[in-house]
Amino acid sequence: MEGHGPDLIATIAIGLGAAFVGGFLARLVKLPSIVGYLLAGVAVGPFTPGFVADQGVALELAEIGVALLMFGVGLHFSVRDLLRVRQVAVPGALGQIAISAALGVGLGVAFGWDLVSGLVLGLAVSVASTVVLLRALRQRDELDTDAGRIATGWLIVEDVFTVIALVLLPILAVAAGTVDGAEPLSAGGIMLEIGSALGKAAILTAIMLIVGARALPWLLTHVQGQGSRELFTLAVVAVALGVAYAAAEIFDVSLALGAFLAGAVLSESHVSERAAHDVLPLTDVFSVLFFVSVGMLLDPGILRDEPLAIAAVVGVVIVGKALAALLLVAALKRPLSTGLVVAAGLAQIGEFSFIVATTSLTLDLMPAKGFQLVVAAAIISITLNPALFATIRPVEGWAARKREAAGVQ
Repeated sequence: MEGHGPDLIATIAIGLGAAFVGGFLARLVKLPSIVGYLLAGVAVGPFTPGFVADQGVALELAEIGVALLMFGVGLHFSVRDLLRVRQVAVPGALGQIAISAALGVGLGVAFGWDLVSGLVLGLAVSVASTVVLLRALRQRDELDTDAGRIATGWLIVEDVFTVIALVLLPILAVAAGTVDGAEPLSAGGIMLEIGSALGKAAILTAIMLIVGARALPWLLTHVQGQGSRELFTLAVVAVALGVAYAAAEIFDVSLALGAFLAGAVLSESHVSERAAHDVLPLTDVFSVLFFVSVGMLLDPGILRDEPLAIAAVVGVVIVGKALAALLLVAALKRPLSTGLVVAAGLAQIGEFSFIVATTSLTLDLMPAKGFQLVVAAAIISITLNPALFATIRPVEGWAARKREAAGVQ
């Protein structure tokens, strides 16, 4: 611990300091703060000169960031809101994920990868950033509109699907033979492992819905009654990380799933707003460290060495996903204005993509180049996202003129 302490303090101090500078500069030029945090990670990473933060420590801190981030996603998960837009959000999100996965497989084949690596790439680019989408909708005052609710519900479905995918990735790694010491699985063995993993996740979910939904709000209500703000905040963080850790250790599922379920069972309780408010600052800090840790893994040389590959992945994210969303919304008989908002909002990738990519990299399901491509595409797509939203009104105006001209004719 004595040798680890200075590394921990240095990584937190330098990481947060660099993130502050990067985020502040990003906001000055009207870019999302996430871009600044990722670039700050690049600046203190091993691929750039100057101070190099401890990657091992940064990744451990990032695990906390992922857990708190997923807990926050769960706190804002509303079954009622999802049911309200389910007829568009559910088929739309699943359709877009399928299209993204197919495009990812196509890119993987073009890059000379195997089908599993291409599939993982497709999954990584299929899900958009919650932070970026909600911020964009708030800035446009569209969070409570029909288009905003559909985009948010769409993203919730993507998030839930990705949480399930994270449960299955270790099994995919064993099936693909990328786990050292693990014996190859037969088709029956693969199905058995998948059933076992889903069964464990289902048992955990049932326990959280039956027991957790009663016990956790009861506990936080009694803690709240003590009138101590710091004790309540401590209880919320202990619940988030405690459930996440128990889920990983007892049920052998990801920290992300446990933290998400802890937040989800609290989302409908009367303490959810205060829990979200009190834990938000800590969530923000560790989430920032998560983005910094991802940036530390990016080698800027990829921009020089693989510009065409980066352009291809960015094209899938910005053009492929946006076009798929637009066509799916139209097929589901919603107006063009809704389709444009959904398409623009989801034409970027962020935190979930990083979680899928880092997990896949650890399991050797994705080559190092694939991870670099995902992070580079995330930085570029998040940077360009405000420009995509700026095109909505001109496109609506153009479509209106075309309809008017067609009517005259």
